[in-house]
Amino acid sequence: MKSYLSLTFLVVSVLLAVMLAMAKHADNAQLEVAASAMADCSNRLDTAQAQMVIREGTLLTLLTLLTLTETSLEFSNRLTDAQSKLALQTDQITSLNRQVAVAAAENQTLGLSITDLTNQLATLTGRISQTEDSLTRTNGDLVQLRKNYALLDNRLRRDVAERVVVERRFNNLAEVQAQAAKLWKYPTLWVTPESIYAGLDVEVKSSGSAHVITPD
Repeated sequence: MKSYLSLTFLVVSVLLAVMLAMAKHADNAQLEVAASAMADCSNRLDTAQAQMVIREGTLLTLLTLLTLTETSLEFSNRLTDAQSKLALQTDQITSLNRQVAVAAAENQTLGLSITDLTNQLATLTGRISQTEDSLTRTNGDLVQLRKNYALLDNRLRRDVAERVVVERRFNNLAEVQAQAAKLWKYPTLWVTPESIYAGLDVEVKSSGSAHVITPD
């Protein structure tokens, strides 16, 4: 009986040993599979991280390119705006140059007009001076004419008075007889109009008309 138990115990021990060996082998196999899986996961993680780095670099590059594109577009817009402003300023400068040219021509014309007006003013000033001199002479002549008129008026009044006196003498018979006796006693040359008006500042023409000579 004891031999039977020993044999049974031995068989059971062998079975247990075989089962333990098989369990250990299975565990080792599972550990190897797990280690292989972990290595594969680690490789995949490394690959994923590398791809993420590449993708981050690509994304950064794309962002940089996008920023550069936006900056380039902004610069292009600014350049277009600057070119438009430059063209507008060029047109304005051209217009201003034309206006300056027109103003210069107008100033030149105005200068010529001023010179012409200055010459005309000088001529008018000379004429005014001549006119003033002429007026001065005319005024002097008028003053002299007034003096001459006064003298002629006095002479006329005197001559009229003398003629009245003579007429009154000829209206007096005694005076006429005395004048006739004087003429018979002291006969004179042939009486002519010139002799009659002699000394009276009267000029007698050949037609017999007479006019008073202005006294000096």
